This record gives sequence, structure tokens and C-alpha cells, in this order.
Amino acid sequence: MTSRKIKSALVSVYHKEGLGPIVDALDRLGVTIYSTGGTETFIRDRGIEVVPVEDLTGYPSILDGRVKTLHPKVHGGILARREENHLGQLSKYNIPEIDLIIVDLYPFEETVANTEDEAQIIEKIDIGGIALIRAAAKNHHDVVIVPSRDDYPTLLAILEGQSGESSLEDRKALARRAFAVSSHYDTAIFNYFNEDGQLPAFKRSEMRATTLRYGENPHQEAAFFGRLEEMFTKLNGKDISYNNLVDIDAAVGIMGEFEAGNPAFAILKHTNACGVAVRPSQLEAWKAALAGDPVSAFGGILITNRPLDLETASAIDELFYEVLIAPDFTDAALELLSKKKKRILLQYHHLDLQAKQFKSLLNGVAVQDADRKTESAADFTTVTDRAPDERELADLVFANKCAKHLKSNTIALVKNGQLIGMGCGQTSRVDALKQAILKARAFGFDPAGSVMASDAFFPFSDCVEIAHEAGVTAVVQPGGSIRDKDSIAAANTAEMAMVTTGIRHFKH
Repeated sequence: MTSRKIKSALVSVYHKEGLGPIVDALDRLGVTIYSTGGTETFIRDRGIEVVPVEDLTGYPSILDGRVKTLHPKVHGGILARREENHLGQLSKYNIPEIDLIIVDLYPFEETVANTEDEAQIIEKIDIGGIALIRAAAKNHHDVVIVPSRDDYPTLLAILEGQSGESSLEDRKALARRAFAVSSHYDTAIFNYFNEDGQLPAFKRSEMRATTLRYGENPHQEAAFFGRLEEMFTKLNGKDISYNNLVDIDAAVGIMGEFEAGNPAFAILKHTNACGVAVRPSQLEAWKAALAGDPVSAFGGILITNRPLDLETASAIDELFYEVLIAPDFTDAALELLSKKKKRILLQYHHLDLQAKQFKSLLNGVAVQDADRKTESAADFTTVTDRAPDERELADLVFANKCAKHLKSNTIALVKNGQLIGMGCGQTSRVDALKQAILKARAFGFDPAGSVMASDAFFPFSDCVEIAHEAGVTAVVQPGGSIRDKDSIAAANTAEMAMVTTGIRHFKH
């Protein structure tokens, strides 16, 4: 028999919100209710008869509430299969059947987020609740498990729509939810204890998913597991797609380098910045970023580090773009940009990304620390006879930031706080440099007087020689090649300045 009538229930929850209609429905159906502590008081205060668990077990709640339901008279009634052998044992030991378990666990994650008090955090590790959830889920052929207040609507449908009669499909679906809740809870606890990474284990859990229209291409299904609302408020536009999310991640990464200081703008296409500029005003920054590659900017992702004003919004409104991200929008700017209903407008709350990065590879997952190292001028070591001048030094810092966020192999050409050319994703650094020079010239820039950043060292002197021919005057690169001396010698011959950082910024 797959249908089961709920005749008894054990209710033990931390949060009481939403519980009222549930216990009212149980009472109307004549269900015997067992409960403990604050939940018992809550039910009794509604005028509903409730049996204290301690009356069932013969033991009071002990150890400051750490032990209440951990008893054979509770778990026996949950775990017993409704068949002759098990039911006979329940009768022998005077253990009642328990048909429904309602649990809402201690808020462990919320406690970790709100305090560093270890004692408080440890007390929010739920033991009895997890045991109840797992026991009921294991015996889902006979028992209904409600593992979270998020599942109250499902239970209400069974109580009110089905008169308390559950099908095996109902119970199995709730058991599936139960193991999702318990595994997520255990993962959060493990990650708290393993914050320093001493145990090399990969554990991650997200309970909420947003189904996306599709993945990179229409034939690929996709979903986003995360809490986008913690980083952004969506002010306008269509649903965010998989490709949008990938580009938004890249945009946040590069703008994090320019969050402070003068107004900055970045334009990205397929995760690579095709335009980046810093200027005294936001409109100037926008125009300079767009000038870097107005062709690639079509359909791109735009991000700025300052609240978007109407003047800049009016200029942006002339371009087709997918997503525009800013820390805020003036009312007039928002009104103008919102007239185009499909354009996505995001207000960011912060630009902090995760400290760890994950990537599915082969039959597993690779995990690495995020590249959070950003070099300042103080981190540069001059290795040539000529040191960079003040203007070159500022542009070298800027160019190095851009190169860090472009796909390898990459070269970034910068002049006066503006990305004027870039080559990325190339199989050789020479090709990346040639691409950067060609792009700069294609959009009306003269590379003469620009500086060059490379995400990795130069194995030969060829890039320095090609850069010199184009008029590049200064170079920043990690160094570390066994032939560094060749590149340094070429720079000295050309009277170029070269600095090294000791830090490589590959981005695959």
C-alpha cells in the first residue's frame, strides 16, 4: 500500500513563522501532535492539544536542550516499517507510530554570518533535528518528512487538499528534499571547521538554483546556483543568461581593480575587456573606453565605478549593449535607460568575488585561489638602464591590471590611462602583440608613446623588438625567463624602460 494517512506528528522547529496554519490543519484532522520546548509552547498557545515528548520518553529535555528527541521511543516510532515484525516490537515496548516529522534546523549559516563567537556557532549545530530528518527520510515508504519551513506549502497541500493522505510519490519527493537539506547543512558545518583548508576536501552546496534560458548555446541546458541578489539589484531588463553571467563575473573582476580613484569605465566582450579608461569625468571615461574598440563594444557588457549620471547615460543609450553595471543610477539616467525594456541594468552592492575558483575538468573539479594579487608601482623592479617616468609608471600599473583580466596569451597597450590595443587568447605572445598593435592602429591610435604589459615573461627578445618598432616606450612583465637578459638587453638598446613584477597573471 503506497498511500499513508497521517495520524501522528512530531513537530520540532527553530523558526515558528508559517507554522500556525500547519498545526491548525493537523488539529482539524485529529492528528496526535508531539512536540518539545518552544514549539510545544507555540502549539499550546494556539489552544491545540499537544503531547510533550518527555511524556513519551520518560526523560526531560537535558543538557541545556542538547538532548530532547534522541530516544528509542521517538526514533523507534519513526524508523519502524509498517509491517508485522516491526509493529510487533513497537507494541512490545509501548512505542507509538509517528507518521509525520516537521523540522526546521538551527540557523547555523546565519549564525556564522553574524558572529565570530565560537560558542554561539557550536550551539547552532543541530543534532536532534538532523537525526529526525534522516530517520524519517530513510523510512519515507511510511513516514512524511518536512525538513524545512520552505516545504510547508507542500505539507499544507497534503493536509488540506488530500485530507492528510500522502502518496509514496509525495513522501519520496520530500525525502529527496530532506537529504538535500541535511547534506547542505553538513557541508556548511564542514566548511566552517575547514576554513583554513587543512583537510583537502572539495565540498560545496547551494540550495537555490535559477533555471537559465540555456547555456552558452541554445542546445545546452543551464542553471545558476548562487545568490545574485547579494551582489546586485536588477533594475531593468530581460532575464540574465548564462553568457551574461560569465561576462558579468569578468566585468566585476576588472572593475574591482579600479573601484577607487577617478571615474573608470570598462567594456567587455566574451569576458575580455575591449575598452578600459580612467578619466576626470564619467562621460570622458565612457568615451575613452568606447574609443578603444567601438566595434567589439556592440552587444557588450558595460561597467563603471561611479553612479551613472544622465549625461553619460545619454551617450551610452546610442549603443546596443547587453548589460550595464554601476554602483547606482541617478533617477533621470535610470528613467532614460529603462525605456529599452530588454537592456539589463544592474546596481552592484559590492565587487568582492569568491576567494576560491572552481572549474569542472575531465571527471572532477579543479579548485584554486582566486588571483587577488594586484601590483602597484612599489612592486615593480626596474631592470633596464632607464627607469620609467611618472606618466609611464602610471600607465604600466594600469596596463598590468588590464593584462591580468585578459585571456592568455595576452598583451595590453595603454596610453594616458586608456587601453588602446590588446591581443588575447593567442597561441604565441608575438601574435598577441601583433594583434594589439593592429587593433590600436585600426581604431586610430598611434602606439608610439604607449606602454606594454604582458601576462607572462618573454622567452625571447622578439616582443620587445616588435614593440620598439611600434613606438612602445616602456614594458611591464613578470620576468623569470632563463633568457630575461635578452629582453632586457633589447630594451636597453632601444632605450626603453622595463620593470618586472615577479607575478604571472595567466588566465585560461
